[in-house]
Amino acid sequence: MTALARPTNGRMIGGVCAALARRFGTSATTMRVIFVASCLLPGPQFLVYLALWLLLPSEDKARQAW
Repeated sequence: MTALARPTNGRMIGGVCAALARRFGTSATTMRVIFVASCLLPGPQFLVYLALWLLLPSEDKARQAW
C-alpha cells in the first residue's frame, strides 16, 4: 500500500486528483473527470479538494519523512 502523497510530476493544479488516482489505480484524467462531474452535484467537493491540497504532503516531503 502506497502512502497518499501529492506527486511532484503530473500535477495540474495541486496534485490531489493525481494522488487519488495513483492510490485507487486509475488514471489521473479519469479522476479529474470524476471530480469535475461531482462538482455539478450539491456538496462540499471543492472544500474537500482544498482540504486535501493543504493536508496531503507533497511527494518530495513525504520521502524526506521516511
